[in-house]
Amino acid sequence: MDLDAFRWLLTDDGQTLLAEATALVDSGASALAAGSALRRTTSAERAATALTQVDLRVRAVAKFGDLAPRMYFTPDALEQSTRLRVAEHRAGRYTAFEATSLIDLGCGIGGDLIAASRAGIVCAGVDLDPVRVAVAEANLAALGLAGAVQVADATEIDHRAFDIAFADPARRTGAGRSFRVEDWTPPWTWVEGLLRRDACVKVAPGIPHTLIPEGVEAEWVSDEGEVKEAALWAGRTATVARRATVIGSGGLASLTDEDDPGPAAVGVRPVGAYLYEPDGAVIRAGLVTAVAAGVDGGLLDTKIAYVMGDSAFRSPFARGYRVVEELPYREKQLKAALRERGIGRLTIKKRGVDVVPEQLRKRLALSGDNEGTIVLTRVAGEGTALLVQPF
Repeated sequence: MDLDAFRWLLTDDGQTLLAEATALVDSGASALAAGSALRRTTSAERAATALTQVDLRVRAVAKFGDLAPRMYFTPDALEQSTRLRVAEHRAGRYTAFEATSLIDLGCGIGGDLIAASRAGIVCAGVDLDPVRVAVAEANLAALGLAGAVQVADATEIDHRAFDIAFADPARRTGAGRSFRVEDWTPPWTWVEGLLRRDACVKVAPGIPHTLIPEGVEAEWVSDEGEVKEAALWAGRTATVARRATVIGSGGLASLTDEDDPGPAAVGVRPVGAYLYEPDGAVIRAGLVTAVAAGVDGGLLDTKIAYVMGDSAFRSPFARGYRVVEELPYREKQLKAALRERGIGRLTIKKRGVDVVPEQLRKRLALSGDNEGTIVLTRVAGEGTALLVQPF
């Protein structure tokens, strides 16, 4: 979608066509049928623009909830945008530090601006892409939110007048997604400079701990059990070294390095009554031993992110399982044991062992009426299979 096509979509005629496209899709019409119907009154290009926007709005519900049907998107920008609940958490941290103004240096379609503006923060955003700037401006207007956006190079903006600076560097090249900081736009050297002030920078969850500058807080965030991002907090917004934040239907919880007694304090435990699987954000933040301390447990192995305990605890930071029994680890004997127990539907979890669950499940060729979960891991250096039951 080019800039002229998007601007036309915002006109009265464009909005009428978008409403027609939405009604057709909502009625169950196929993309082919909807396109044919729209082309009776408009060009093929404009029909495609409207239908693409309807499709993007449907896809965006997973990220933006009930705001999505009123918003505008481009395919790439939707993929790169922050999930609203994560952006709202970030905006909550801004307000906790009494920030009243924010500049988004690379605002994309305005996802983070929306969350900050809804939190009452005065917002401004810049982006090099004129289409994304136009979309961000339209999104703020569509949601009745205050904020200013303009086309500009983030690296040339004087951001000192704003309480907080936020940036989400692009991590893509012509070859696709890149995990090398050398490929970021703006580059890592610019990010390091930004982190010398009160700022937050969104980065990939796989960022190496060794790359994080001294005095900067690294926060890993998961939403409904899926790690979504990491964020680097600098200046007065940095309160700890490492933080894991988990967001779920029940709310939000954080665990930090201040909660972590370290491996020596929790130790290694043999197989016990309960196994805990830490959330991905906890693992990325290196806080598995903090979870172990929280459930009065220990590690199965110092290099494997499973926690073992003797008591049942419910924790927002880990999924708990009751250990039913230990099964044979060798595939032939494991298959026989599972068949003996009538298990036909099997969930396979694994850490620290060279197993591909989908391939193993196919080879096991199980049949039966019961459902089961097995954990394949190492205990004292030996492959181990545990039959477990979620609680």
